[in-house]
Amino acid sequence: MELKQQILKILEENRGISISGAKLAEKLSVTRSAVWKAIKALQKEGYCITAVTNKGYCLAPQNDIISAESISPYLKGKAKNFSLVVHQTVTSTNTIAKELAAKGAPEGTVIIAREQTQGRGRMGRSFYSPEATGIYFSIILRPKLSMEDSLRITTATAVAVADAIESIASVDAKIKWVNDIFVNGKKVCGILTEASLNFENGGVEYAVVGIGLNIATQDFPKGLETVAGSIWKDKPREDPISSILLAEILNNIADIKDSLTDAKYLEEYQRRSFLIGKNILVLKGGQTIPAKAVSIDKDARLVVKYEDHTEEALSSGEVSIRPIL
Repeated sequence: MELKQQILKILEENRGISISGAKLAEKLSVTRSAVWKAIKALQKEGYCITAVTNKGYCLAPQNDIISAESISPYLKGKAKNFSLVVHQTVTSTNTIAKELAAKGAPEGTVIIAREQTQGRGRMGRSFYSPEATGIYFSIILRPKLSMEDSLRITTATAVAVADAIESIASVDAKIKWVNDIFVNGKKVCGILTEASLNFENGGVEYAVVGIGLNIATQDFPKGLETVAGSIWKDKPREDPISSILLAEILNNIADIKDSLTDAKYLEEYQRRSFLIGKNILVLKGGQTIPAKAVSIDKDARLVVKYEDHTEEALSSGEVSIRPIL
């Protein structure tokens, strides 16, 4: 870890408290001049660090730049073992994570970006990922699941995200089958799971779960403004809210990643679904078919009833669903 990150780690652990340059220099076995240069570099990157004579350096409580150092203090339990890699700008965190997973990167490797230029969603859709107003990350998992059960990864993650949003933001988070989180009737989060098959045993070799979450995004591109929304209109300024929320999502994922076949999280997924009992449009094979969402079965498939009264259990790779508003 370079000196800049070492200093940032100490400042994050003492957010809002002044630490003298002499103390930092002694702790890190460097000169005060080296500390000063590192502080200047952090300030240039946008960190709100004040320097007061006879007091030292202080990272402002409301500073909300995502870094491994800003997230780590809020990780709990198994999530503390996750390896966090933060980039300023990437094309897509899923693209990077898949490359690392194919090279053997361990479970719990988390790729985080402050901005994505080619954020991706299901079925080739793009995910708008501007800097400073959202959370964009991908985590590598190596679950012991068959490919038939791989849908559980997405549904379990949706529960983890919805629970985190509700816990931190105190808002009601609903799930649109299979991978979207809605707050106040608008989509605030999309989840993209991409898995690799182990041909020897027919199971999942690895899964990369990408999560894009709008924290305070407001200026959406044309066509998205009516369907996309954010958790807050403006970020709360008293806390590093992006890091706190991201950490809570990782805490929840760490808790459920080894029990994806447990029915408990599926019950929570069903409870949060806002499609059940509603009329929907099933986009399948180039056709748009009216139907009614009946239930979500034990395999996390959406059970629908068509106008001819026939029922079908749908898997996520087959269809797209649109609520009839």
